[in-house]
Amino acid sequence: MRLVLQRVSFACVQVNNEIVGEIGYGLLVFLGISPLDTEDDIDWLIKKLIALRIFNDIEGKMNFSVVDVKGQILVISQFTLFANCHKGNRPSFTGSASPTIAIPLYESFVERLKNNFSGKVATGIFGADMKVELLNDGPVTIILDSHNKDNT
Repeated sequence: MRLVLQRVSFACVQVNNEIVGEIGYGLLVFLGISPLDTEDDIDWLIKKLIALRIFNDIEGKMNFSVVDVKGQILVISQFTLFANCHKGNRPSFTGSASPTIAIPLYESFVERLKNNFSGKVATGIFGADMKVELLNDGPVTIILDSHNKDNT
């Protein structure tokens, strides 16, 4: 499972020109799921996500988590995070989980996040053509990959 986190001043996601999810200050989380992912990956990523200290303290140092700053989280499914671009110029998405695997894991991720995070959690719509608008704060962008737990 792979997350791309962006610290944002605001973010929203639209489907068919209608806002389906939006947040203020917090984290925009793009979530990619591979066929090898399990519930254990979800648990590890959620713990890491809500504890990651990437928000500035009064001195401008990254010492606060999304919990500390009472931030919000917007989760967007994004199968392209497992794109393979090694051969040719057209990405292969065989490293992304099929919807039969990805949808239950995505739903479990969102549910567990809501159960472990007291702030607002918004989402897009799995598999929809989404338009994401954001104001990256920093900019701060972090990648977490549960397949590399030992390296993070």
